[in-house]
Amino acid sequence: MKIRHVTYFLALCEEQSFTRAARRCGVAQPSLTRAIQLLEREIGGRLFQRTNSSVRLTDLGTLVHPDFVRIDQATESIKGVAAGFLASAADTSDQTTAERFALASNTNGRGLFDACS
Repeated sequence: MKIRHVTYFLALCEEQSFTRAARRCGVAQPSLTRAIQLLEREIGGRLFQRTNSSVRLTDLGTLVHPDFVRIDQATESIKGVAAGFLASAADTSDQTTAERFALASNTNGRGLFDACS
């Protein structure tokens, strides 16, 4: 499963339109459609009910939506931890790598893996 597919899934949930979701993600609509199809194939079922005028989550899509939100949140947390680590590495050359990691991973009292719980 690719993280960008999760991002596309969440954009499609919010936009309820392949065209708007693709525009939001900065990709062509056929690319987003193909990514959603691949995600559905990997999951093993349809995530969206498509009609000419709307896109809605199926029961399966509704079931997995919270997990995809957690994946997205964890991805953002990882980016933040990495950015903090790299920034602290540049600013504090006298600290050990372990000390910089401990500082970077403690954002608002939440560690790297707390975003998933």
